[in-house]
Amino acid sequence: MNQVTKAQLTVGILACFAIVGGLLQQTIRQATTAPEDALLLYGMATLQLIAIFILAVVLLGLLEWVKIFDLKTNALLTLITLVALRLLIVM
Repeated sequence: MNQVTKAQLTVGILACFAIVGGLLQQTIRQATTAPEDALLLYGMATLQLIAIFILAVVLLGLLEWVKIFDLKTNALLTLITLVALRLLIVM
């Protein structure tokens, strides 16, 4: 497997794990107040995690394509960007 592909998968999974706590807590809180919307909320949470994973792959691919930094620095910048983006959206 290519080193960039390994980094993309790793950063995507790390970003999902870093974000999943707050996302699921928010979803569960909303689901308990309106149980009829629980399936919709869990579906939206799943779609958001998939979108974050795809965004991680795209961002790391773009940074590697431009060759600004080395692969480790690109991976770290992508992870920080994704987590910061999600934290800004939650606030």
